[in-house]
Amino acid sequence: MGQNTNGKQNLIIVSNRLPLSVKRSDGGFQSSLSSGGLVTSLSGLTKSTKFQWFGWPGIEVRDPGDREEVCKSLEAHNAIPVFLDSTLAHEHYNGFSNRILWPILHYQSGVTFDDTPWQAYRRVNELFADAIVDTAETGSLIWVHDYHLMLLPELLRHRLKEQGKACAIGFSLHTPFPAGDFWRNLPVRKHLIEGLLSSDLIGFHTDEYKQNFMDTCASLLGARTEIPNQIQYKNRLFIVGIDPQKFTDTLQKPEVQDRIRNLKERCKGVKIIVGVDRLDHIKGLTQKLKGFDTFLDDHPELQNKIVLIQVAVPSREDVKEYQELERELCTMAGKINGKHATPEGTPLLYMHRSVPFAELTALYSVADVCLLTSTRDGMNLVAFEYVACQQEGHGVLVLSEFAGAASFMTKGSIPFHPANTTEMSEAIFKAINLNASERKSKYEYLRDFVDHNTSAKWGQDFINKLSKRCK
Repeated sequence: MGQNTNGKQNLIIVSNRLPLSVKRSDGGFQSSLSSGGLVTSLSGLTKSTKFQWFGWPGIEVRDPGDREEVCKSLEAHNAIPVFLDSTLAHEHYNGFSNRILWPILHYQSGVTFDDTPWQAYRRVNELFADAIVDTAETGSLIWVHDYHLMLLPELLRHRLKEQGKACAIGFSLHTPFPAGDFWRNLPVRKHLIEGLLSSDLIGFHTDEYKQNFMDTCASLLGARTEIPNQIQYKNRLFIVGIDPQKFTDTLQKPEVQDRIRNLKERCKGVKIIVGVDRLDHIKGLTQKLKGFDTFLDDHPELQNKIVLIQVAVPSREDVKEYQELERELCTMAGKINGKHATPEGTPLLYMHRSVPFAELTALYSVADVCLLTSTRDGMNLVAFEYVACQQEGHGVLVLSEFAGAASFMTKGSIPFHPANTTEMSEAIFKAINLNASERKSKYEYLRDFVDHNTSAKWGQDFINKLSKRCK
């Protein structure tokens, strides 16, 4: 029953939020596909796989008739909504997932546990399990994504067993998994680990995160981990990538080429450093601005010859800590420009907004350096995106050693510790002064890695391994 009549594998994808925007329109509802890393990563599977995507639609819908209309609007996209009231959704997403679980996963201490958000987290995971179990058939593959749903594999396993259904369950964590000292700070840590261990296959971004998880299972549950990559269930390491062809195709568009020429003309004689980050504490944006300020202090001879274009994509704008971070960054950016600007220009362009894909592609293309300063990061696909746009320029990647991508891309980049402003300043200076042969050598290493670790390959590899578990 896991195969449909077209010979495609049945795949149920589960994420906290559906990859669609649902809006009220003319007394009804309209839905449209959103862009995003996970959508891109799974786009290459459509030929061999039939998708059904479960997740919260992003709006509260109480009326049964309205819920039916939302379901109809999503049906064309093979999406099935899990309806949540606004209070439950807030407590689950902002209360537990992002105020408690997210910081611990990113090696942050001092987190205060609260039982009310935890109960909301449990309830949402239960509602997801209830929604999925009736749709799943024996032989279906169920792929759960990210930290919002860490209890779901165990809840699903129990419900499927009650209905006599056998399905393979996979889980992918798109954040780091921390060392044991940080994980021990979470009172409900055992429940979350047991939830994950009902999966047949668990994917992490790096060997470090995978090993941290295995060590936690051994110390917390007494699990046996003598066999490499196995903790009662087989576990494998997977690298998440991008679709480099998407960037290559976009670069060829006339309007993008025009924009590239315009940017190059306006920045003639100036080295461009680009930073593109979601506005989040883990991205090390305050460290980046401090490091860049130190660089400008260290190299006054480069006045008016270098500019950092920093895009800070808005994130969790209703959360106080993120509002405070945005204010801090704006203040820092103003002080840096006030200190180093001249009548000829400013060394820092700080943009707190999203940038259209075509504009972003052009910006990546003209930048001589990409500076990523994550203090902890699952992978950081900006590193991949920048490389995909630098086939002609051979731009240099200056990469924090704490970005997940550093586990694979250090050889082709210039690594540094994000808390060491002197080291960051030296890394930036080295990057802008690399000779052509060194730039090319580093770039070719990175390009080969990006081309061989695409989003399509990541998705297909995971599904292939999960299919074997099903058999």
